Amino acid sequence: MASSSRHITDHNCLEGDKLSSTPLSTPFDFRPRTCLVFGSGTVKRLADFVIDLGVNRPLLVADQGLIDAGHVTQVESLLKAAGMKTVLFNEFSVNPDTKMIAAGCNVAASSNINGIIGLGGGSSMDCAKGINLLLTNGGQLEDYRGYGKATQPLLPMVGIPTTAGTGSEAQSYAVIADASTHMKMACGDPKIAFRFAILDPELTTSQPVSVTAAAGFDAIAHAVETAVTTRRTALSDCFTREAWRLLKTNYPAVLDHPNDIEARAGMQLGAFYAGLAIEQSMLGAAHACANPLTARYQLTHGVALAILLPHVVRWNGTVVGPLYRQLLDSSHESGDPSERLAGQLRALADHAGLPQQLQTEGVELDALPELAREAEQQWTGTFNPKPLTTIDALEIYRCAF
Repeated sequence: MASSSRHITDHNCLEGDKLSSTPLSTPFDFRPRTCLVFGSGTVKRLADFVIDLGVNRPLLVADQGLIDAGHVTQVESLLKAAGMKTVLFNEFSVNPDTKMIAAGCNVAASSNINGIIGLGGGSSMDCAKGINLLLTNGGQLEDYRGYGKATQPLLPMVGIPTTAGTGSEAQSYAVIADASTHMKMACGDPKIAFRFAILDPELTTSQPVSVTAAAGFDAIAHAVETAVTTRRTALSDCFTREAWRLLKTNYPAVLDHPNDIEARAGMQLGAFYAGLAIEQSMLGAAHACANPLTARYQLTHGVALAILLPHVVRWNGTVVGPLYRQLLDSSHESGDPSERLAGQLRALADHAGLPQQLQTEGVELDALPELAREAEQQWTGTFNPKPLTTIDALEIYRCAF
């Protein structure tokens, strides 16, 4: 990676000066659309929130793992006690695609539902949002790629995350894979936000360790990438830094002590704050490079980020080293801040048992050029502090190989 860093340093030296801090004059709009309800046992208040939204026949979007864990039965019982009949949709995978969303829309349309509850990880949240878009606005999900394409009101929704990862419950985006290409597309609209997000840390204790590890590193990557994007603001900085503080401390704790509710609470809040930061700041090159790996190799998103993010941090360091320094515990220590942060990230990934190299995960060396071309086309890469070209993405992949 050193050769590319030298090549780009001179080209971006003035840009680096501009990126070394977040100007307080950077404009932003902030209108919270989601009511956050946080605390152990708060899921028991679900029926009150659903009634408050005027919903009496909700679609419950939750995968098979949530059924097996008993969470679906718990939610259905809470709603039944309040006189509601729930329609369940669970025919989707960890990376929901456009066909799955269309199937969910058909279930919702034939059941006369008037609200949606997303229960589970990011896949449940995104699936709920995608179904809502199609059900209320019609067409195909590809029509909503980008932001602000919905012309009709959406049904009210409640998000109940059972993982601490994507922060989708805090965002106005759904990330859905194209069923034909398997590439992820972001469909955003202010109307897609959940009306209520219920963060009950007790629900996250049912996660397998592998899910805790991968989802948690996804949240960590959100905090690190939102700290340096070209769209960051004074407000996103607040969410980013608190997310990073909570996540870096509690990530090892939940791995070592899965039933530590305090640590689980810290991870849930950290993931939510990082989701709020994404709304203001967007993401960068690590996510741009991770998406093609998921599409081609079904590599778990958080696992891909654990491999890639330290290398992206080193590469970005030539222009945003001072911003990375602000994430370090001892920000006044000497040494390259990007190298120190990359080392911290790798240590966190090692603690979780996440892999270091792409080659151990089945990625072939001769596939890297095509992966790099696909990475350059990802929307998230356009917000990276350094322009992400095919050449740069290829170098990141090679360093991670």
